[in-house]
Amino acid sequence: MKIYKVGLPFIGMSSLMLLMSPLANAAEMSNMDHGSMDMSGMDMSDMDHSSMDMSGDMSDMDHSGMDMSDMDHSGMDMSGDMSDMDHSGMDMSGDMSGMDHSGMDMSGDMSGMDHSGMDMSGMDHGSMDMSGMQGGEAPADARSPDYSNGVPYGRFGKPVMMGSLPLWGVSVETLGYQFENDQIDFEFDTWYGTDSNRVTLRSEGSAQTNDDKEIDSLTSLAYWKPLGIFWNGEAGIAYNTENDKSAIMAGIVGTAPYFVETDARAYLYTDGQVQLDLGTAYEWRLDQRWVVRPELELTAFSKDDTDNGITKGFNEFEAEVRLAYETFSRQLAPYVGFSYKSALGDARDLRRQEDEDVDSNSLTAGVMFWF
Repeated sequence: MKIYKVGLPFIGMSSLMLLMSPLANAAEMSNMDHGSMDMSGMDMSDMDHSSMDMSGDMSDMDHSGMDMSDMDHSGMDMSGDMSDMDHSGMDMSGDMSGMDHSGMDMSGDMSGMDHSGMDMSGMDHGSMDMSGMQGGEAPADARSPDYSNGVPYGRFGKPVMMGSLPLWGVSVETLGYQFENDQIDFEFDTWYGTDSNRVTLRSEGSAQTNDDKEIDSLTSLAYWKPLGIFWNGEAGIAYNTENDKSAIMAGIVGTAPYFVETDARAYLYTDGQVQLDLGTAYEWRLDQRWVVRPELELTAFSKDDTDNGITKGFNEFEAEVRLAYETFSRQLAPYVGFSYKSALGDARDLRRQEDEDVDSNSLTAGVMFWF
């Protein structure tokens, strides 16, 4: 048997060369660009990534060309810092329904990840369980029907909406003196009820201040109800002291375009006479307190009544212009004005026969208020 002797220097040199070979390969792969690698044809469905540790810094990796539709990521640890990773070129439009992400740990910081270019149109989220997320449908017993949530109302009782409270009000449109005719004119309206249903009491007329002290008035008691946003309806009974007759009343009151106050009321008397009153008014504000208020009124009848100085058709026209100053939170407004009254149609001839004025005008002064 021959024995070959190998020196120690030769053994050491051989071992060093064997160790340097894998290190050189590793150094060469660290500089490789994976962006152009086509892995679409590779079958990675059987690859086990459970032991892959991705907690390191992958901020410079380019995954734009990788097709990971069949990869199993259940064991991937993504708890590292991925804030600088660029996913803009990743194509996720394929079928990823078979991907198992149940074991992925994504607790790391991903606030800086750019997903702007990711196409997820083909992903199926139908089986995702989001029951633990905030929001969703409230349970049936989340709130009580009266919104009390089980809290008692105390000694003040159950709260109600303001619109359902019964209230009352008084509005005096006219309370003034006519110097030429030596009389006091009045017109007021009171009501009680809610925004949907009210009972109203209205009266208008004049009282002579001379020797006879005669009072002529038309007073109505009616039910009031809104017909729309700008119009209200009235229906009730009325009594006229001038002809000493009662009547059934129906009317429409509201605001026409450009804030023109408009009212139309019809009265059917017991003798078959029909009286129609039309009125309109407008408030022209000069400033926050001074107001100019023009008013127009027309009166018509359905048939002649010579005993009461009435003819068929339009009988009377009345106009007045007031200058008012609103005080006390605009609830009290003294005014001065000028009024004009004229008979129309056959009523002019009838008044001339009875030696009455067919036209009259007068200065007026009075007050308007409401509460």
